[in-house]
Amino acid sequence: MPPQWKQLAALAESEVEATLRKLPAKLRDQAGALPVTYEPFPNDDLVDDGIEPDTLGLFVGGEFSEAGHVPIPAQIILFLENIWLMIEEEGGGEKEFRHEVRTTLLHELGHYLGLDEGDLEARGLE
Repeated sequence: MPPQWKQLAALAESEVEATLRKLPAKLRDQAGALPVTYEPFPNDDLVDDGIEPDTLGLFVGGEFSEAGHVPIPAQIILFLENIWLMIEEEGGGEKEFRHEVRTTLLHELGHYLGLDEGDLEARGLE
């Protein structure tokens, strides 16, 4: 059974802040302007649009290079209960949850910066 939502969100927020602080200054400034929100799972509308129900994270909006030229503001959504369920199935706990939050955040941040799936996989962020 996953921890309570408030605990998951607090763990994720702490890990997101720590991850952003460790980025190089230029990248940290770009990433710091990008909102990160938390949801338990993708909602029905996202699933209807083709997002898999077990998705861990999602980048929406335009890439950094397109700022100001897209109809929806860029943001990263982390699906915390999906992340917890995945690591729990693998026998993990809080440490592994934090690691997966970090990996998922960096993966989605990579999309914001214009990297495709192949680029992200090459960097160990699949």
